[in-house]
Amino acid sequence: MADGALRDVTPWQRRSLTIPPDSWRAWIHLAVWEAWMGMLLFGFIAFGVSLIATSGDRIVTFVDLSHCYAPPPVTLPCEKIIRVGGLNAMFSALGGLMSLVASAWLLWELWSAAAPKPITDDFLQLLHNSFAHDWRDPRTWPWSRVLWAYGLTSLGVLLAGTMVLLIWTADAFRRPVKTPVIKVDTLQEFRIGK
Repeated sequence: MADGALRDVTPWQRRSLTIPPDSWRAWIHLAVWEAWMGMLLFGFIAFGVSLIATSGDRIVTFVDLSHCYAPPPVTLPCEKIIRVGGLNAMFSALGGLMSLVASAWLLWELWSAAAPKPITDDFLQLLHNSFAHDWRDPRTWPWSRVLWAYGLTSLGVLLAGTMVLLIWTADAFRRPVKTPVIKVDTLQEFRIGK
């Protein structure tokens, strides 16, 4: 796929990034853009994981005991168990999965933004195709591209995670501590004597 076609898919019109940056302005532009992408990435991953983890809570179970108190003879089991909310749980899990797909798309955007300039010389292209990357040898992996793509992004993820943790902690201190309410469940059984 051509590089121009990949830029048409992006959700925003980003300016071209200079990697490695050649001026302070390029450094700031790269740092702000990658930190913003890291915050978005954290948001998508946290939202997706929370939706998937809590999707089971959307299933509600009702127990109907009205047939148990009917006049004899009562057929056993007398209770009816009704479960509702399966579709709601499925859509919550689907929304979480879509959020994780969006986070994978952002990771791909970061990886493609740090792509090196294409090699135009035929001989250098042949050398690059022959000896550039042996995926079984970690010494030939594109570590500098990984650093340029995800280095400052990890700082954005860390910043967003720290902000969420601080807000969550401040909210926990703001709530008054309530004394627990004691609940006692009682059960009575009546049997008809013979």
